[in-house]
Amino acid sequence: MSDMNSILEPGMFVRHPERPDWGTGQVQSNIGGRITVNFREVGKVVIDGTRVELVLVFDH
Repeated sequence: MSDMNSILEPGMFVRHPERPDWGTGQVQSNIGGRITVNFREVGKVVIDGTRVELVLVFDH
């Protein structure tokens, strides 16, 4: 898991760098590198944090 993904906690907002059409998502859980995010446009997605580094959103 990347350093950025390791700090993600439930309630934080993120974007998927390769899926801008998914919009902003809210982290639901981060367990063992599997990050569950509820994205505005596609719903709940489980992301492998070893393959994708999510982008933290500060201006949600």
